Parts: sequence; structure tokens; C-alpha cells
Amino acid sequence: MIKPSTFYNLLIENGTDFFAGVPDSLLKNFCAYVTDNAPEEKHIISANEGSATALAAGYHFATGKIPLIYMQNSGEGNMINPLLSLVDPDVYSVPLLILIGWRGEPGVHDEPQHVKQGKVTCDLLDAMKVPYAVLAETEALLPAQLERAYSYIKENSAPYAFVIKKGTFDDYVLQNNIKVEAEMKREEAIEKIMLAASDKTAFISTTGMASRELYELREKHGMGHEKDFLTVGSMGHASQIALAVAMQKPNRPIFCIDGDGATIMQMGGMATVGTRRPKNLVHFVMNNGAHDSVGGQPTVGLKIDIPAIAKACGYEKVYSVETADELENIMKTIANSFKEGKNVLTFVEVKVSKGARNDLGRPKSTPQENKRALMQFLKD
Repeated sequence: MIKPSTFYNLLIENGTDFFAGVPDSLLKNFCAYVTDNAPEEKHIISANEGSATALAAGYHFATGKIPLIYMQNSGEGNMINPLLSLVDPDVYSVPLLILIGWRGEPGVHDEPQHVKQGKVTCDLLDAMKVPYAVLAETEALLPAQLERAYSYIKENSAPYAFVIKKGTFDDYVLQNNIKVEAEMKREEAIEKIMLAASDKTAFISTTGMASRELYELREKHGMGHEKDFLTVGSMGHASQIALAVAMQKPNRPIFCIDGDGATIMQMGGMATVGTRRPKNLVHFVMNNGAHDSVGGQPTVGLKIDIPAIAKACGYEKVYSVETADELENIMKTIANSFKEGKNVLTFVEVKVSKGARNDLGRPKSTPQENKRALMQFLKD
């Protein structure tokens, strides 16, 4: 294994002192070390991977230095546009180092949403003509690998990538772990929303812990899973799935369970929801100011006014709740509005604490089974 401190110091020695990206579970130990040790102006946890690429380009334009961006391989798609239309040698020719966590690596068991991405991770880099290497798993090999990478970057003024296997980085515990004060845990909030929903309500839940908790809550209460679409991948897009379902099923309540990191990643989706205004859609955002599924790295969720953004986008009813009692009262209000036919497009921010229970399981059904069950429920 590689100590995050060793890798970080080698990067600094090679002139890389700016970092931007979206945290990943395979990179969380390195990301945590960067969070604790890089100056605030030299590290930005970005909204998405494309934004990180643009941030890196801007840093290079201002300093002439070689920046680094990091991401899970699921973020390659977000990176492609700025990588090819901004950074590529055929355009502005920006020297750049890229770290990509290799979820779904062939031959290594992983969750279903990572399997395809794992198969094509290196193929995508080949297609974009970005040279890469699988990062060594021993520190002795690192200096030579980095020398080859930086030689290419400097000679060609172009990007170079390292693909990171599971278990490459040694453990590191985030020291700058800001505690989030909240009365409710996310699972508790989701449970209250689930139990308050009518039998006709369909749920679209975001990637990560929220979908896993919704699945286990159905199990806990002896319920089926046909009412829920668990968006196990496609971070940030749950609201758009929910919007399309709501527009096609106007007589059915549609609840979207979102997260602050996912909402921020694709915030433009809120503008589309707000201008379409489906009156049967309720958009819940569980806000704990953290990328909870990948090590608790911070988002800006608690530093911005997400409800105000929702209101500006056109959501007709907007709420922010911090306590169980407040959430229960809001759910009664929402339920009554549906019963009386007075429901409108609604947004509810729910402040929750960071973390999840250690024994939280994963869905036992396949994504295809989940899809078919939901489609049958919506049809009926």
C-alpha cells in the first residue's frame, strides 16, 4: 500500500500543488489527506468532475503549474467535454494529472452500477488519447512512475492519468472532519417520509446511502420494493428521472429523495423541474453537507441556501426542516394537499447528521428487477 502522505509529498516535489475533484471511495484516504494538508485556496471539492477539469485549467492559466484532478471512474463522463474541448492538445493544450478510482475493475467484485464503467475505464482514456498507467501499489515504484508521467505532461503540455485499484492507498482518517449538528439521522428522516406517503406514491431515490436505507426500511416494515426506483448510479440525476415520471403519471404522487452532493452536482436540473412545475412531485434533499458514501468529505450544502435556489427555480412550496416534529408536520401538510387536490410542486430540505449505521446492507434485487417492478407499479 501507499501512504497518502508519501504520494502527496511526491506530487508537491514535482510541482503539483493544486487539487480539485469529487471524492471517491477508492481515493478517500488520499482525498482526506489533501483536505487536511493542502491550503484552502489550493484544494476545491468541485460540484462535478467537469468543473474540476475547468478549475485545473484555470489554475494552470494563472500559474503555469501542473494541477491534479481526482474522481471515481463514474466521473469520466462528466470530465469528457472539458477534457476534449478545453484541455486537449488540439485545443488549449493544458498539462494536467488525473487520478481515477477504478470501481468495477474486471475480476474484482463490485456493485452492479460499477460493472460497465469498470470495463470501459481504460477504453475511454484510449479513445480520448489520454495516456495512462495503473498506479503502483508499492511506494518503491512510485518515483519512476511519476517521472514518466511528468515527463510526458511537460513535453506534450497534455493530460496524463493514473488509474487507481482498490486498496492502493493506506488508511488515513480525515482530521478536518466538521461535525454536523442535526437532530435526525438520514435514515430516520427517510423512514418518516416513507411511512407518511400514500400507497400510490412512487419514490425515486438518489445514489449512495439514501437508496440503501430506503431499501432496508422497506424490509424493516415488511413492505415490497416495487414503489421505489433506486438510482444506484447516475449521481445527480434522480430529480430528472422523477420529473419525467411525474409528468407522465400526473395523478400519482412522486417523491424524489435526493442528497445535497447529488443536487449540487447537477443543480441545473432544478431549473428544469421548476419551469415544468409538475404539481405531483415532491423533491426532498437530505442535507448533511457531506459526500457521505465516500468518506464524509464536505460539500458546500450547508454553506448555501438550497431552498432559496429551489424557490428561484420555480418550486411553488419550499420548506426547510431540522427536527422530527417539523418533518412530521410538513408530511401531514403534503398529505392533506394531495387529498384535497391542492398539491403543487414542492421542495423540502431536511437537515440531517452525517454517517450511517455500520450494518447498512445493499439491495438484493438487480437493477433490472428493480426497474421492472417499478414499471409494473406505475402501470397498475
